[in-house]
Amino acid sequence: MSQKDWLEKDYYAVLGLKKDATDDQIKKAFRKLARQYHPDQNKSPEAEQKFKDVTEAHDVLSDSKTRQEYDQARSLYGSGGFRFPGSGGGGARGGSVNFDDLFSGGNIGGMGAGMGGLGDLLGGLFNQAGGRSTARGPKRGNDVETEVTLSFREAANGTMISVRSSSDTVCEACHGTGAKAGTTPRVCPSCEGSGMTAKQSGAFAVSEPCPTCHGRGLILDDPCPVCHGTGQGHSQRTVQVRIPAGVLDGQRIRVKGKGTPGPNAGPAGDMYVHVRVTPDPLFTRQGDNLAISVPVTYAEAALGAEIGVPTLDGGQVRLRIPAGTKSGRTFRAKGKGIVKKAGPTDLLVTVLVQVPKHLSDEAQEALRAYEALADEGNPRASLKTGA
Repeated sequence: MSQKDWLEKDYYAVLGLKKDATDDQIKKAFRKLARQYHPDQNKSPEAEQKFKDVTEAHDVLSDSKTRQEYDQARSLYGSGGFRFPGSGGGGARGGSVNFDDLFSGGNIGGMGAGMGGLGDLLGGLFNQAGGRSTARGPKRGNDVETEVTLSFREAANGTMISVRSSSDTVCEACHGTGAKAGTTPRVCPSCEGSGMTAKQSGAFAVSEPCPTCHGRGLILDDPCPVCHGTGQGHSQRTVQVRIPAGVLDGQRIRVKGKGTPGPNAGPAGDMYVHVRVTPDPLFTRQGDNLAISVPVTYAEAALGAEIGVPTLDGGQVRLRIPAGTKSGRTFRAKGKGIVKKAGPTDLLVTVLVQVPKHLSDEAQEALRAYEALADEGNPRASLKTGA
């Protein structure tokens, strides 16, 4: 994603939140929208894209450091364009504006020579070192994405998995230079190694990739025959990824620094692991809580009973069903759900009264005797039909 695209997206609006939303509000909004737009639940054409947007917004806003950088950048850029403090409609310096200056230490529109420019303010966000970046300087590597499928219980309990990752790496033949062994690249004479040239466009001086070296800053007279001058190879590796307890189906987990290595010894990108969770025959999820439906007999529901309910760890919890319990009523077993870092969640038990399909003659006679003794009357007497 480009810097411009990243800044123009209003992640708060995507989650339906205000800028001062708390971490808990962000988490709740994400879970609600993730369930609403998950492709397995919502088959509308736009649901998949909305699900991706919601996940992307959560990834940015749930990380305090990334959120702070995003908020700072948005406050400087406004709605997609830089606002020059103290300047009028005529722009900074009253003349042409070179956008490279925005990322240098120059005086910008009355901001004062003591400020380091946007390169200093956004250095951590865009991996710039405050000064003007060059094509030959270190750059952040690309992010990589992969997908894993977990069982319901693995997702609920958390697990460590091995993920196979394919990514670009430094060419072993030329060690990333792009030049044939025994030769070296030379500095581009047109851009003097910066990889960029300035082009006047009206009142603006716009930087664009150098047409001679195509933005690289170097010229290869004898390209490496293995990588054809790209300086990159291809590698397969296995990455150990810890899946936290309670991960949701469709959730994306970021693993920092496990993406593609950065060019010119730059930092590696991140790996994003998309999680798919297979259904369980007994349990489902209701937010952070576990849920299970348990059948009970008519006699247990009418008279009351103590029943055993299975738990995720293979054990049982004893649950008291009061007399007169209706079918569909839900009980809560505290602390018997998912064991997360913040503490265990609950197990929600819904009882379903089972009506026998076959009764012996003796059972039918006993049931008729009960009906006469209970004298419950007609339960549908209060129902009225329209005129």
